[in-house]
Amino acid sequence: MTETAAHQDDRETDGTLYVVGIGPGLPDHMTKRAKEVIETADVVIASSLYQEFLRDDGTLLSEAETDEDGIAVREDDTAARAEGDREDGFEQEIVRSTMGRQIELARAAFDHVREGKDVAHVSGGDPSVYGKSDLVFKMAAEDDATDIPIEIVPGLTAALGGSANVGAPLCNDFCTVSLSDKWRGWDEIEEKLRAAAISDFVIVLYNCWRNYEKAVEIVREERTDDAYVAIVNDAGRADAGRNGESQHITTLGEAADHDDKVSGMGTSLIIGNHETETWSNDDRTYLVTPRGGRDVDDF
Repeated sequence: MTETAAHQDDRETDGTLYVVGIGPGLPDHMTKRAKEVIETADVVIASSLYQEFLRDDGTLLSEAETDEDGIAVREDDTAARAEGDREDGFEQEIVRSTMGRQIELARAAFDHVREGKDVAHVSGGDPSVYGKSDLVFKMAAEDDATDIPIEIVPGLTAALGGSANVGAPLCNDFCTVSLSDKWRGWDEIEEKLRAAAISDFVIVLYNCWRNYEKAVEIVREERTDDAYVAIVNDAGRADAGRNGESQHITTLGEAADHDDKVSGMGTSLIIGNHETETWSNDDRTYLVTPRGGRDVDDF
């Protein structure tokens, strides 16, 4: 008997590994599916920050209701209503995730699933946009974990949340580029930035705490300085983010001068193309990129 078959025989019931995107982290921006999966999972893996967000609205029980081993006991029937077959008082293990433990946590999640448990591995934003999805699949391939059911639960990513905060800048073709050079060299990042700029994509930059001024200068070589740029911090998190939600509209020629508004991992830059324009009402100024530059008569 193969090891995988042995694992299947050992399981009392079938568990599932859910990789759950919770968007910015606040309940109003989480999908109903994401909330239900987290509420009913036997094991929830989440960072301290995301646990804090999820406890604020009761998706997770408060720390006071969790013992020293991270076991929370629900006394209401939330899980019973969502799952249909659970009784009051079902126990839920809550595990703190950190960047340095991702391999260990993935393997632990596989073991829980093999025991018949449902596991919710929480990711901010969307788990497939610079999130945890790829690691889970790579680890499953590395460990030959073909017996592990995996489901991706999508969430609202920063590009979409930031776009909504400043208007409608992504209504034409756009792309996202991460400025993190942890896994790829800067030469490759520069090549992608230049190609995106030449192709006239609206560009959304992630991980702007790394070399954002350098990225802006590269795009300036292929795009006019009067192209509009939005600097968005902690989109969708209001005051719950590390630095507070904010947005600032500037131009490509002046974007690198606003380093005081680029506050870390929660910052995204939206760089408009030649069709991106501003529109103002009595409330504020918005960014809009009409698809193909179309006018009202074209709709």
